[in-house]
Amino acid sequence: MIQPLSYVDSQAKIADTVVIEPFVTIHKNVEIGEGTWIGSNVTIFEGARIGKNCKIFPGAVISAVPQDLKYKGEDSLLIIGDNTVIRECVTLNKGTALDQNKTVIGSNCLIMAYVHVGHDCLIGDHVIIANSVQLAGHIIVQDYVYIAGTCAVHQFVKIGAHAMVAGGSLVRKDVPPYSKAGREPLSYEGVNSIGLRRRGFTNEKIAEIQQIYRILYLRGNNNSKALSIIENEMEPTKERDEIVSFIKDSDRGVMKGYISRRD
Repeated sequence: MIQPLSYVDSQAKIADTVVIEPFVTIHKNVEIGEGTWIGSNVTIFEGARIGKNCKIFPGAVISAVPQDLKYKGEDSLLIIGDNTVIRECVTLNKGTALDQNKTVIGSNCLIMAYVHVGHDCLIGDHVIIANSVQLAGHIIVQDYVYIAGTCAVHQFVKIGAHAMVAGGSLVRKDVPPYSKAGREPLSYEGVNSIGLRRRGFTNEKIAEIQQIYRILYLRGNNNSKALSIIENEMEPTKERDEIVSFIKDSDRGVMKGYISRRD
C-alpha cells in the first residue's frame, strides 16, 4: 500500500503487503520484502535490498552513496535482513568495489536513532546499536553484539559475537567475542555474563569463557603466551577456538586489559 505524495520508481520491486507512508522516495533497483513498513520522509536509494517485516522510521536514508572519495559510482548494495528495525534519521551507506561491494545489516537487529553505518560494514544478526553510534567503513560486527549510545568505531575494526561496548566509547581496536569493553582507552571490563545468561549459556560455559579471559588479560601474559597457555591447557571447545581464532586473525590488534593502562 503506497500512500499519496510518495514517489516509487516503476522499476522498484515492492511486495504487495509493504506499507509506504507519505513523502517517501524510493529509487530504481530497490527490493522490499513482504510486511515491511516504510515511515514518512524515508529515502531509499538504488541498490537497497530490504527483507521481510522490517520497520524503517521517518527520516532514515537507506543505501546512500558511500562517503568515500574512492567511490566512482559503481553498482553496489545495501542489504537489510528480515525483522530489522531502523529508527529515525539513521543513515546506511552501500558498499564499494574496493571491498565486498555491499554493506549488510543482518536480521532481527535494532538500529536506533541517528546511527550511521558506513560503506562495506558487515553487521550480523540480533545486533543492537544504540542512539548516535557512528560506524566508519569496513567494520565487522558479529551476531548478538550490543553497542551502547554515542560510541565511535574506527574503520576496519571487528567486534566479536556477544560482545558489549559501553556508551561513549572510542573503539580503535578489535573487541573479542563474549567480552565487555569500556573506559578510555578502550579496555577489557570482563565477560558479558548477563547477556550470555539471557541467551541460554550455562554457568559452566560462562566460567570457561571467564577463565580464558583471565589468562589473556589478568595474569600479565602477552597475547602469544596467553594463547599458548589456552591452547595447551584448556580443552578445545567452540568458544575457546572462536576466541583464539579471533585474536590470531586480528589485523588492528585487540583491546588491552585495564591493568595495562599504566603502560
